[in-house]
Amino acid sequence: MLRAEGDEKEMQVTRLGQCFQALCPCVVSRSRPARSEDGDRAPGTVPAAVATFAAVGTSLLKRLQDNEGDRVETYRELESVLQGDDGCWTSGVVNRLLAEASSDMRAAQGVTVNVKTAASDVLVALARSHFHFVMSEIQSHLKAVGKVPDEIVLLTLGKMARSYALRCIPFVGMTLLALRTMLSRVRSGRILRAVCSVLEQWSKGVNTYFGSREQGPFPRKGVARFCEAIYPLFCYTVVNWLDCKEEEDKQAVLGAVAAMMGVLLHAEQHREHAWEQLPWLLHQYQEVRDTSRVTKGLSYVLEVLEGAQTPIPQGMALAISTAVHRQLSDVTQEPGPAHKAALSHCIVLQARMCPKETVVFLHSQLSSGSVAGRMAALGLLGALAHSDAPAMREKLPQVVEAVQSVCNDPSAQVRRAVLEFIRELLSSGSQSCWAWDVVGHIFVEFSRTSGRLAAGGLFPWETQEDGALGALCMDILGSLDVSLSGMTKLLWPRLLQYVVPAQYSGMLIPLSRCLRALVERRERAGCREEEEEPDAMDPQEQARLPAAQALLTRLLVVAAAPYASSERAAAALQLLQALHSRIHRALGAAWATEIPLLLQYLEGKNESSQASAEWEHRVLKFLRASLEPIEDKAWTVGLIQELSQQLGSSAPGSWEKLFLCKALGTALAACRDLRHLQGQVLRVLQETKPMELSEAQGMISVVSRAAESHFHLVLDMVTMFSTAFTRGCFYQTSTGWKVQRRQKTESARAVCAALMRTYSGIALRAPKEQLLSRVDKEILGNILRLSRAKQRDLQLKLALVQSITEVSCAIQAVGDCGSFELSLKQEAMRTLLDWIKGEPWDSVVYGVFQALEELSKLRPPLSREENRNLLAVCCWSVFYPSKAQMNKGRKTVRAAVNMQLLHRRGMEDLGHLIETLLEAEESCFDDVVHVLKGWLTSAKEWERERALCVCARVLGACKERSELTRGRPCKQLGSLVGLLGTLTSDCLATSRQKAWVCLGYLLQMQAKTTKVVPQTDEIRCLCEGLNSPDAKIMVETSTKIAKAVCKCIPPAQATDFVTAVLDRLLHIAPTGAGAVWKWVFVFLVECRKEILREVPKILKTLYTYMQQSTHRPFLLHAVFLLSHFHREPVISSLLQKGLPMDSDTVELWRSLGRSTFGIQVLRCLVEKLNRARNNRLGTDSSACERHNRQTALEAVTITCAISEVALALRSMEELRQLLPHLLPSLLRWAGETLGKERLLSPVSSWRQLFLEGQVLEEKLCRIFLSAIELVLGKCMAQKWMRLLMNQAVWARLEDPLAHPEGVRLLSSVLLHAGLISPHLAKNLLPRLDSCSVKLQLTRLTSASGRGARFCHPNKRPSSNPAGRGRARTESHERKGRKKSKAGEGRRGGKGRTPKERRGR
Repeated sequence: MLRAEGDEKEMQVTRLGQCFQALCPCVVSRSRPARSEDGDRAPGTVPAAVATFAAVGTSLLKRLQDNEGDRVETYRELESVLQGDDGCWTSGVVNRLLAEASSDMRAAQGVTVNVKTAASDVLVALARSHFHFVMSEIQSHLKAVGKVPDEIVLLTLGKMARSYALRCIPFVGMTLLALRTMLSRVRSGRILRAVCSVLEQWSKGVNTYFGSREQGPFPRKGVARFCEAIYPLFCYTVVNWLDCKEEEDKQAVLGAVAAMMGVLLHAEQHREHAWEQLPWLLHQYQEVRDTSRVTKGLSYVLEVLEGAQTPIPQGMALAISTAVHRQLSDVTQEPGPAHKAALSHCIVLQARMCPKETVVFLHSQLSSGSVAGRMAALGLLGALAHSDAPAMREKLPQVVEAVQSVCNDPSAQVRRAVLEFIRELLSSGSQSCWAWDVVGHIFVEFSRTSGRLAAGGLFPWETQEDGALGALCMDILGSLDVSLSGMTKLLWPRLLQYVVPAQYSGMLIPLSRCLRALVERRERAGCREEEEEPDAMDPQEQARLPAAQALLTRLLVVAAAPYASSERAAAALQLLQALHSRIHRALGAAWATEIPLLLQYLEGKNESSQASAEWEHRVLKFLRASLEPIEDKAWTVGLIQELSQQLGSSAPGSWEKLFLCKALGTALAACRDLRHLQGQVLRVLQETKPMELSEAQGMISVVSRAAESHFHLVLDMVTMFSTAFTRGCFYQTSTGWKVQRRQKTESARAVCAALMRTYSGIALRAPKEQLLSRVDKEILGNILRLSRAKQRDLQLKLALVQSITEVSCAIQAVGDCGSFELSLKQEAMRTLLDWIKGEPWDSVVYGVFQALEELSKLRPPLSREENRNLLAVCCWSVFYPSKAQMNKGRKTVRAAVNMQLLHRRGMEDLGHLIETLLEAEESCFDDVVHVLKGWLTSAKEWERERALCVCARVLGACKERSELTRGRPCKQLGSLVGLLGTLTSDCLATSRQKAWVCLGYLLQMQAKTTKVVPQTDEIRCLCEGLNSPDAKIMVETSTKIAKAVCKCIPPAQATDFVTAVLDRLLHIAPTGAGAVWKWVFVFLVECRKEILREVPKILKTLYTYMQQSTHRPFLLHAVFLLSHFHREPVISSLLQKGLPMDSDTVELWRSLGRSTFGIQVLRCLVEKLNRARNNRLGTDSSACERHNRQTALEAVTITCAISEVALALRSMEELRQLLPHLLPSLLRWAGETLGKERLLSPVSSWRQLFLEGQVLEEKLCRIFLSAIELVLGKCMAQKWMRLLMNQAVWARLEDPLAHPEGVRLLSSVLLHAGLISPHLAKNLLPRLDSCSVKLQLTRLTSASGRGARFCHPNKRPSSNPAGRGRARTESHERKGRKKSKAGEGRRGGKGRTPKERRGR
């Protein structure tokens, strides 16, 4: 060790010298004569590098003498230089350095401890090349008379002994003598510790000399001489210093005593006295805090004893073992790893000298004592087992026997210690058979811990302990060294027998490594036999080796298991490849290709369940490929039997059992013995208990996989079993007690369900070319037959759904089916729909929609009526139940949450079903929209929300599949936008968001059709406002969205849009009507130019809705907006309503009259009335007569409209300005219809029209006169109206004979009332026969340039407020529409109207 340290220092000095050469180029590198150690010149020259070192050292020494810089740093640099010096310094330099360092070491004041220590280190470094100079200097300080040397001097002396042990031997006597003279003056403290350090280091130096006396540079000296020098010091130390109180003093004395004991044990005369101090040394474990110093001393003593070959007294061995064991088992102050190693080393040293006593002691500690004691004993036994001493090799059987007694200790810590012992034993390289018997315990312990962890119910700390034990077992097995000679036959039977048992599968990774290594050794050895022990493998071990089929089965199970890590699967596959010759000779070539591919797949495998299923499929495919080249029927039958045996021993419901079922089915598919195949299939069908779902699934896997290669045979076997079972089922379930009948019924239903799923499994696994011939009647027919139970339980229903789904998928997987049509498709669909109608919630939970989806893909296709019925039933089952209904009967929150999740899955399944229907038939989109509209307009918010979710799903699918529309516009766009747009103001925030999503999809679809950029980005920015709790902000946001969306509606679908919005209003609360109407208003304003052609249809829609709605103000405002932009079309459409007017039509005309553009409406009606007069033809033919009648009827309708508009008109001045055009037209039509009471009667079509109106005026002129009366009542004061009544003007105007007189009187009153304008006068002149009135009107006409109107010369014109005469005018209107035949009789044959009576 000292020599190694010296070499390292020399390398450091060499590197430092190179640094100095680079840093000190000024130093001249020249040769000089070399000097010996005593100062004499030696021959030869000094190398340049040495001269450089000397120069640097001289420079540093000068710096010390001049007291320049940091002295500590200077000393450190000097020390580095001295470590590279080879003794080429001059005596003068050495003396000056000794003087300077000694001065600093002995300085009483002004020198720090660091400087003294640095000076001491420099002297020790200087001793490397000038040992005698330094030792003489130190000895001079040591021999100072009358005082104790300085502490630093003593420490330097100890360093000298530690660094140059053998070179100090000549100075041992004088040094110990000098120390002996000063012991009496040493009390305690730093000096005592320094003296103890000197004693310890010099004593160890003597022991070092004892061990290498043959190689020492000095003459050999006897042991007694050194012992005599040390013994007085030892005695003084034992007598005076053993009872020190300070911890540091105790540690120093302990080291010195142990070192001196090591010297004295070499001399027989002092050995007894030295042994007497061993109890004190062991007692220090209880006295000192740092017990590692005690262990170090004890270890030093034992090493000396071993080197001196001195026996340990009988009592002392027990004391040492007890003390060391107590330290290792002390739970209050557990030693560290280094201390534990030192304690174990002590026991190993003792066992080399006293093996029997040590083993007996440790065995006794295993059988009694605490857990910590047993653990300590096991650790020490492990150290002994790892020892290479011949004495311990002989005792190994006893050691192993002792450890085996605690293998089943209840303490996990003890069992862990046992495993650690086994590790040490196995790593010792022993080739004895008894040593390897403990390998089995590794597997036993792993099985125990893994079983406890799998069972559960452990405390956290127990789980942690068992997990650590299992990991330790794997680590020990993984560290086995199988490369030792003779290990192949020794390990092969012991390790191979642990491959097949399932409880050891967790150890497969290290086990596979060991076995593969052994196989490689066997292959390298070939037929040559290695040097093995003759009893390496006995016949019993040979019999316990597993069969080839058992190895293949177990390794396949391990390889396919869904572990989080793929290392175990890779280990199983690698072991399979290594054992291919043992399993079957035909597998080598196949596995050389297949297994590397599987390993390559494992490298990129993730931990998802989908990847696990794919991996399992690959493993089963690998099994099938492995069985193909094997032509030995007996071997395949043996594999089937082995699979069946392991299947029977697997845990029910476990993954392993299900995989074994799949593997058994795969093996049956490869079986060439058909009789054995039939027997196995029939046995599986008969022995399976399908009451357990896992058992039923296993049966399905076996039978369906067997059908891959034997489709017809297996299907016939299942059909035969099914037929026999259904025959005896009725008798079995109808006999026995009630409880027995119920049990038999449940069992029969379970068998039926399992058979149904077996049929569908066979369909999935059947060869495609053979499936279609038997799938309709024999597979689907038998499934439907088995499902026709009187009372279907959920298991049977679930089996029905799954079977129909799988059969449908199997048919689709065939690909091109040609003209094949599934004749039982309608029956299967009816069965599923009946279940949905009867138990809607259960059908949603058990995935009926998935079955319907797959079934709808098959031919024959569904009709439109069937599609709508299917959609209606499915939507009803999902949309109708509320959350309260779904949570009914669910007592826990978790159950309620699960129901919500199941309902959400049902919604997704419904979406998939609709997407499938859309893919199958383009026209189905209209059916979907038709069904969803009813739910989108529902009054229940949850139904609207769910319908919106499905609608979003459907529209999203349509958007992605743009080919659905074939480049043509979506016919349902207008109605969908109207419906979805109004839902952006729904009470639920989720519904509002979903409505926006649907609108976005619609806009994107429309953009693809019209090839324009969609405005989805613009609208997306507005959608955040839909989540606002403020209703005002929400309505404003909805309005902004409406402005952006309505621009995308095709004009041809404007009516659909309005109709959809109005339909939504029928199911909405009055408080939300305003937000919905906003969409209509925005649409009418934003799209006013585009909807011109659709105005009549829109108005008709509004009129129709007016008869049902309670939102009349909103509707009237919509008509107002429509009329504001399209006055002519609106008026024309209203005039087509016919006579008599209903209340809704009257209200519409009056609303137009009250509007801001009421006078424009009235002017338009007047123009229409005039055009109607001008359109009249002559009476030359019947066609002209019919035309004139139609024109007259049109004029009547216009006149009625004029009456209603004028009645509601607010501006009287504008009405007066319109009189020149209105009044002459009305008078003209009144005059033309005089005496034509039954003008329309001969025409059957008009009669029918009038009968539909229920009431019609017989005298058409009265309609025109009533209009004149109403208009004048709005324009004139009340007194003028009374004057007209008093003068019987209205009666005269109705009388054909008195009509001219009536016109004259009317004109006269108008003239006096100041309502005759020049234009009106000009229009009235042709109808007057009174000269005076004509004269007045002529004057008015001639004076038209001076004024717009003239008044009566005696009276000023007065205003006629509309409010003053309105009540009377409306009353007159109501009375004028009634017939009064009684009044006609009182006029002497001519009827009198109420107006005439009032005139009189």
